Amino acid sequence: MSEITETIQELLATVGLDADYRNESLYLLEKGNSRYVRDLKLNFTSTFTSSHLTEKECALVALSIAVNNSNKVLIEFFEKLALSKEATASEIAEAVGCASLLALNNVFYRFRHFTGKEKYTQIPARVRMQIMSSPVTSKEFFELMSIAVSAVNGCEMCVNAHENSILGLGATEERIFDAVRIASIVTSAGKVIY
Repeated sequence: MSEITETIQELLATVGLDADYRNESLYLLEKGNSRYVRDLKLNFTSTFTSSHLTEKECALVALSIAVNNSNKVLIEFFEKLALSKEATASEIAEAVGCASLLALNNVFYRFRHFTGKEKYTQIPARVRMQIMSSPVTSKEFFELMSIAVSAVNGCEMCVNAHENSILGLGATEERIFDAVRIASIVTSAGKVIY
């Protein structure tokens, strides 16, 4: 067995998949004996911890991104991880709700930003966002999940607004950076693990 195959099997075991599982992406990486698999495994396992987020926060940010990216394998994995880090059902539901709400907001506010027309900023959005006003986790942490989803979805206006809000709530730039780092790694892993 090659080193690449062993690394793929270790990665699969981490997320609870059978060692023989392969999808198109994994098959091509294995067939090409890609050294990238080692990087992917190390990057992915680095999402479990942070110097600036708790393990539960890491799992909830990752879950929100997995939901945003519609990745069933990673949703199941990060839900279990969040539960093992003592996340409540309400906190898990909030991570899911955040992904859904921010998908809406990112499309809507990107549209406003892209067009640059004042008229579109004057028309009421008529969008409910009650979850943002009194989140179960905390306002600061909900904003961290929001900036992570917004970064993945490419909404510049939303990223800037959430960063201002987070910093205004007393959070550090390091917390923001780690949330976005986790989001980028989960998105990357989702291209191969699905």
